[in-house]
Amino acid sequence: MPRQPVGPAPVCAPAPSARRSAFAEGVDRVRAAATTEPGRLRLMGAVLALLVVAFGAVTAWQASERAAAADDVLHRSQPLSSGAADIYRSLADANTAASSGFLAGGQETAASRDRYEKDIRTAAAGLVTAAANAEPGSASEATIAKLNKLLPQYKGLIERARTYNRQGYPVGGAYLRYANEKMQKEMLPAAEDLYTKENQRLDADYGDATPYPWIALALGALALAGLGWAQHRIYRRTNRVLNHGLVAASAATTVALLWLVVGHAVARSELNGSYDHGIRSLTVLHDARIASLKARGNENLSLVARGAETVTVGGQTYDAYYYDFDKDMATLGTGLSRAAALADDRGGSTPVKAAEGNMAVWKQRHTAARTEDEDGNYQQALDEVIGAKGATGECFDSVDANLARAIDHEQAEFQQTAGDGLDAMTGLPAGAAVLAVLAAAGAVSGIGRRLSEYR
Repeated sequence: MPRQPVGPAPVCAPAPSARRSAFAEGVDRVRAAATTEPGRLRLMGAVLALLVVAFGAVTAWQASERAAAADDVLHRSQPLSSGAADIYRSLADANTAASSGFLAGGQETAASRDRYEKDIRTAAAGLVTAAANAEPGSASEATIAKLNKLLPQYKGLIERARTYNRQGYPVGGAYLRYANEKMQKEMLPAAEDLYTKENQRLDADYGDATPYPWIALALGALALAGLGWAQHRIYRRTNRVLNHGLVAASAATTVALLWLVVGHAVARSELNGSYDHGIRSLTVLHDARIASLKARGNENLSLVARGAETVTVGGQTYDAYYYDFDKDMATLGTGLSRAAALADDRGGSTPVKAAEGNMAVWKQRHTAARTEDEDGNYQQALDEVIGAKGATGECFDSVDANLARAIDHEQAEFQQTAGDGLDAMTGLPAGAAVLAVLAAAGAVSGIGRRLSEYR
């Protein structure tokens, strides 16, 4: 049998090890560096710089968001809310002026006609402004389009009513009632819906402007705690009381944090004040003014219809317009009481109290006019409603004028207070960012000074 060649035994080579990832190698290097004091100092400086930069960035972000929301409250949503209220008021007042002019017949004054035309123009202009600020495809845009479609239809009905009324045809009253029905059942509800939506947008802007910036506050406190710990650690190892870089970083961070706390607290307080003493009062006053307009319109239409429109409530039949007048006057009284309670100075309370006095006289005169109407004395009733002297129209005009004064006063208060809230945040985003950069530079410089001792 042949002999096998004898040679060295085969050697099994070890399998090549898998290459480690860059991340794992980086972690190992950081871990190894952290075992030495210079490595720990470098890591400490990087963490401190990251903390203060993050604090500055988040502060700038949250302060910018709140400042933008406060600016929207002052310059966008509140003016649009007031604009929507003006659209409603102008439509209701136009309806009232039209009915007053109809009652006057051929004696319609130029002032009454001009008032109607002015109200229509104001409503149309308000719809243009609202349309320009409505979001495409939103419910507000659809409501504005509906009102723009209904307004010419209403004007056409009023012109027909006037034409037939001047010619002495009774059908003019039917056209006026039809126009009033279109106003009451279609236009005013749409305008009220627009007003509600604009108020919701205003509330949303307040909700964005006033929350506490908790993330920024937490990061600021964490950054200060980190800087304090670092200085305490250096003091324990070197017995050096102050590290100039870290002290500067702590000072910059403290200034930024105090600026954030104080600035936001002042802004929040002023914005809440503008809501409590401005927006709430304005809402109540707008509602009261609208109620007075509706009451005046129903008072006029009760004489136009002359009992043709009735409503049955609890088994009893009432003149529909007199019934609605009583409801509107009750709403007006409640609104004036609330407005007086919300008024926080004489500038706001005086016109409201005057309006309450005007309303009391209005109710007395209306009762006298209604009695004359029910007794069949139509001309006497007409004189007590639209007459030149001692008529209910004088009381309505006084109520409207006093409510307008109160609204102007509350509007000025809102603008002042909300403007102060916005001013309290002026410069905070940019200032916080600059202070954060200075704090980061101070932290790096302070740690670098300590590192230089190891070279």
